[in-house]
Amino acid sequence: MAIKRAGRAFLDRLPLSERTEILSALRDETTGGFVLLIGAAGALLWANLGGDSYRSAADAAFGPAALHLDLSVADWTADGLLAVFFLVAGLELKREIVVGELSDRGAAIVPVAAAASGVAAPALVYVAVNAAAGGDLGGWAVPTATDIAFALAVLAVIGSRLPTSLRAFLLTLAVVDDLLAITIIAIFFTPDLSLMPLLGAIALLGIYALLQRRRFGAWWVYVPVGLAAWALVHDSGVHATVVGIALGLLTRVRRDPGEHESPAERLEHRLRPLSAMLCVPLFALFAAGVTVSVESLRSMVTEPVAVGIVLGLLVGKTVGILGGTYLTARFTRAELSEDLAWSDVAGVAVLAGIGFTVSLLICELAFDDPETTEVAKTAVLVGSLLAALVASAVLARRTAVYRQIDEEDARDNDHDGVPDVYQAGIAEPDG
Repeated sequence: MAIKRAGRAFLDRLPLSERTEILSALRDETTGGFVLLIGAAGALLWANLGGDSYRSAADAAFGPAALHLDLSVADWTADGLLAVFFLVAGLELKREIVVGELSDRGAAIVPVAAAASGVAAPALVYVAVNAAAGGDLGGWAVPTATDIAFALAVLAVIGSRLPTSLRAFLLTLAVVDDLLAITIIAIFFTPDLSLMPLLGAIALLGIYALLQRRRFGAWWVYVPVGLAAWALVHDSGVHATVVGIALGLLTRVRRDPGEHESPAERLEHRLRPLSAMLCVPLFALFAAGVTVSVESLRSMVTEPVAVGIVLGLLVGKTVGILGGTYLTARFTRAELSEDLAWSDVAGVAVLAGIGFTVSLLICELAFDDPETTEVAKTAVLVGSLLAALVASAVLARRTAVYRQIDEEDARDNDHDGVPDVYQAGIAEPDG
């Protein structure tokens, strides 16, 4: 599947600077994934053992009613904290587009096509199941999302030393997936649109972009502009998390001469730990609290909504990503890196079926009936768990190969801080 780029295959070793950046991002995401698992486990325990206290806490409202922000705790985590998550996703996407894998059209075509087909196929699976069984078609978008933090936490748990190139491929998939998810949310889950607040938000985003272009650096101006834009988008009826992606894409990512970090790098390094360690786990705590019972588990095979979500995550994601990757590779006459096998790509495709955070958010938006929402959330948990187990089995078969690749990539016999492969002309020294 190798897309040739300056003599380097798409899934071959990354340039050193890009490898360093990816490894830093993956460490934060992996750590955040473990905290996310704790938040999800806490939600399940609290909802099932805490009586009515879980729902009472999630429904407790606070905030300025005059600004239409008298929201429940659950809404604050979904609309507010996840905006930080999508801001980090927007910064990642901007970096990928400007200086990363997506900056080269030849290299970008495979992950973009894989992400697009990995969104379309689960939606089609869901629609097919529910159309045939007379289920609720409104949840078609639930199984389309990938949770990169959860997926990387699974990788850490099973001990897989997945090569950096494959993990970067997974990260790029998830970043493009986030953009597609937020687009779906903005277009399909905005039932009532108020134009004036939306125009006000667009004006503020224009001011933000102008300040970035003029190299204005005062955070105490950017923060109020961002918060005001978020409040206006929320008031417009569009899901407020859209602002996060927009701000990320408008932030300057190229460094000026003599600049140690660009604004995008600086903001991403500061916000990523906050997003991974606090914002997303708190959202999970107040979104994943479903009541588990024999009846709810039985509904996973009897309710069309649940069956569609589980099959969408487990089968749709795998078929979509693997099929999209393979067909794009054939169309571009590309070759798979000699160090890897198609089973490695299949393992990553299955792993992308872990659709926790954004899938739970879409559950809240897609269904009006609380019982259907509860069934859908349970299906997301079950589908994500099954995807994690299957991916673990697929990837564990190649652990020895991954260990060999990892050791070769990291070997530094002269102890100069630069891996030997980047000094022997085997890999590119920088991006």
